Amino acid sequence: MAYEESKGAPQPHKLTLDERRRLWVTGVQEVESFDEGEVAVQTVKGLLYVRGQGLKVEKLEKTAGELTISGQVQSLEYSDMEGRGGFWSRLLK
Repeated sequence: MAYEESKGAPQPHKLTLDERRRLWVTGVQEVESFDEGEVAVQTVKGLLYVRGQGLKVEKLEKTAGELTISGQVQSLEYSDMEGRGGFWSRLLK
């Protein structure tokens, strides 16, 4: 019940990348998985994949919804978890 009460308005989602060496993310709900090559983060805007080399989760504040990742960031990619389907399935809806 306490979780539902504190849910309130959705957290703002923001990415800040400094010199491709440090990434700050807000609106974080959960870190799905991580290793030196990829960090998968569930955010309020979908699943975010951070790919690179030597990636480390420096700081995770789950209650504040904040995450800091260091390492060489090579790409950021979102994946919608709603199962939108392919072109034809969206066209025929």
